[in-house]
Amino acid sequence: MPRRVTMSDVAQKAGVSLMTVSRVINDKGEVSEETIERVQKVIQELGYRPSGIARSLAGGQTYTIGLIVPDIANPYFSGIAHGVAKVAYSEGFGVLLCDCEEKPERELAMLDVLEEKRVDGVVVAAPRSATDQLLPVLDRHPNAVIVNRLFDKSSISPAVGYVINDDKTGGYLITKCFLDRGHTVIGFLAGPQTSYGSQRRHLGYRFALEEHKLEYRPELILYCPPTVAGGREAARQLIQEHPEVSAIFCFNDLVAIGSLQCCHQLGFEVPNDIAIIGYDDIPMASWVTPALSTCRVTFEEMGSLATQLLINHISECSENCENIVLAPELILRASAP
Repeated sequence: MPRRVTMSDVAQKAGVSLMTVSRVINDKGEVSEETIERVQKVIQELGYRPSGIARSLAGGQTYTIGLIVPDIANPYFSGIAHGVAKVAYSEGFGVLLCDCEEKPERELAMLDVLEEKRVDGVVVAAPRSATDQLLPVLDRHPNAVIVNRLFDKSSISPAVGYVINDDKTGGYLITKCFLDRGHTVIGFLAGPQTSYGSQRRHLGYRFALEEHKLEYRPELILYCPPTVAGGREAARQLIQEHPEVSAIFCFNDLVAIGSLQCCHQLGFEVPNDIAIIGYDDIPMASWVTPALSTCRVTFEEMGSLATQLLINHISECSENCENIVLAPELILRASAP
């Protein structure tokens, strides 16, 4: 196995001291332009890479951020991860990805692990943990940005920012779309009860019903895993218990695709018998038959914006540290034309 090139190797070949090499690498000044050029040329020739640990000890940064997601298999979260990685790489940061498989206790454990790794900050996507458990762990991190969950400003530190989608408006737009098309019995497959996004979409659903002076019926709300299988089983239960349902608002597109499968299995035609609208606009939403109406969330952009905001926090917020709220967009396709 080849020996790792060290700073001493660079200093010896360049004919300078270790301190001079360190100053060049860390851009500390007090070195002539001629010496800087000579040291940089040797670094390039030898393929020297500064130790991340040494860099951390010297500058107090690891140039690493943590990313925590509930389920990386969900295209929504893999899209966020793609946006995070793209910006982090462009800014010279590495990313440690933690997949929690929709388990709140794992989310808290991963935050502990990232603290031990001394990451410079964390992006936590749609955290599922209870607020009283999450915030004390989050406060131990020097910087954090939360994607799609809000906390009371008085309960969080200034080092915590957020990027959210306006899910209440999204829930309202979907429900109003159904109501405008004459549907009066609308089921809501609401995803995990621990999801902040689900809670906000639920508020939008209720507001649209109240606006149209329709009774809110809690029995039409079913919580389910945010997966195709979860949607398939929840839709079956909803339709069998409430055959009067003519429209289903789904927590996300995976749940909606499961609902499409259920309707096909039960012999219902979508949208003539039951109309369906999902949420997120993942790529496969336009691939299924019938193509899925949905509420578009720019999840890759959310990841990019969250990472840039986090890096701005790490840089002590000289500029561009405002929290971000993104507007959803209703996309109508064949499942609810």
